[in-house]
Amino acid sequence: MTASTPPVRRLADWDHSRLDALAEEHGTPLYVLDTDRVQANYRRFASAFPDAHVMYAAKSHTGRAVLSAVMDAGADIECAARGELQRAIAAGADPNTLQYTAVNPPQADVEYAAELGAANPGLTVTAGARDTFDRLEAAGYDGRVAIRINPGIGTGHHEKVATGKDAKFGIPAKDVPELAAELRERFDLVGLHAHVGSGVLQDDLDDHCRAIETIADVAREVGNIEFLDIGGGFGVPYHEDEQPLDMSVVGDRVRAAVGDLDAQLALEPGRYVVADAELILTRVNTIKETGTANVVGVDASLATLIRPAMFDSYHPIRNISAPDREPEPVSVGGPCCTSADVFCTDRPIARPRREDLLAIGNAGAYGYELANQFHSQPRPAEVALSDGDARVVRERETLADVTRVETGN
Repeated sequence: MTASTPPVRRLADWDHSRLDALAEEHGTPLYVLDTDRVQANYRRFASAFPDAHVMYAAKSHTGRAVLSAVMDAGADIECAARGELQRAIAAGADPNTLQYTAVNPPQADVEYAAELGAANPGLTVTAGARDTFDRLEAAGYDGRVAIRINPGIGTGHHEKVATGKDAKFGIPAKDVPELAAELRERFDLVGLHAHVGSGVLQDDLDDHCRAIETIADVAREVGNIEFLDIGGGFGVPYHEDEQPLDMSVVGDRVRAAVGDLDAQLALEPGRYVVADAELILTRVNTIKETGTANVVGVDASLATLIRPAMFDSYHPIRNISAPDREPEPVSVGGPCCTSADVFCTDRPIARPRREDLLAIGNAGAYGYELANQFHSQPRPAEVALSDGDARVVRERETLADVTRVETGN
């Protein structure tokens, strides 16, 4: 399945007979992950930034199979929560190589980071609020820190991911030099950090680079730092007619935006690494023709993939059972009792029939991460492919798994 590694992988590029066999063996809905593709995507990204420190942003997919794959490819891990730190360590990461980007962290997260840093002085904690630094100090932490900058510029595929202009994230750029001088008296200030947004494609690069110029200017004013971390956010084409980023061009644009700086560039790709490396298989169970729409019911739902409901996100859909049938406009939805449980509306798809197998593409980034148990639906199984072999890396939940933590009558 990974004989070549083009910059984007479309649904047509997957081995349909293999997908059909996996659905028969493991049932649906089913996440199918290609860890070879994960590694190829990481290496392509890293090759565009040969002198940078490239970390994988764990929040996009914290599955053990993904974490192991990116670390085997040479990546360090950036974590945004205590659970991600713990999962990275469980997957084999050296805590001294981890970067923890704290966003309004719960007290348990703060205390865990302080304890982890005391035993592993290479840990770096990034924070975007003075209050967070105060809480870290109160917890006994005096190690490596970075300041998250809010550049006032946000980019990306949806307003909910344009973090660079959201007051929730980071210290206003104008306030950073004063804070940096203060923190140097209390911690080992080693870097500055910013993340502008998520899903950045060609049309977003100008804004993205303007934000990088802003934070690079702040870095020059602060001076004497080890690294400037510009986050991740580089996107992949979800629509079939969108073109992938030319990473060699992106690398040149980013370096030009940073300019002359006596600090190492750091980046945190997440979506770019995993998005097109995973898809969802789902079985058609209902065909309903009405006067206003042709409805195709499937066994996947917003509990399986919530991004269309949460972000109005587009995911490609392909009829694996009969891709060459005449396409017709259909609306594909799941079994949840809400109008939000729809994967597409009036989209031309090779005419589905009951029991057909559909694939929903680009599900690797924030797919399983956001899977849930709405309507008491157990979360699906996940199968990983590598060198032609398939293995179950996440068992399908049962109703007993859903209710296991309940207490009382």
